[in-house]
Amino acid sequence: MALAIVDSCVNCWACLPVCPNQAIQAAAPPDLPHFSIDAMACSECLGDYARPQCAEICPVEGAIVDELGDALNPPGSLLGLSPAQWQDVQQRCVQQGNPQQDTTQRANTSAARGETP
Repeated sequence: MALAIVDSCVNCWACLPVCPNQAIQAAAPPDLPHFSIDAMACSECLGDYARPQCAEICPVEGAIVDELGDALNPPGSLLGLSPAQWQDVQQRCVQQGNPQQDTTQRANTSAARGETP
């Protein structure tokens, strides 16, 4: 059981100080261009917190995944969109001829206006 930080990490440093097990390390070149999680030290915050603290503070959707590769903050989650709402936003983009283009930006705009996508 361990989490992983993937390529979408933007190196914001938010996760490093919140890990109760000091399982997160900044990767040094030539390794990875982003942070990494030591699988042996990561407890997924079980016994300490209800949710992994790295995922709670991470500002990037999909940057932290579980052992199955599932994002702890899936697309749309940081905007407060349910998976169904997120799929609706994606489908609208495809219908408008913009598959995957600016999907997050469109969702952000809708959420800022208080609209349900």
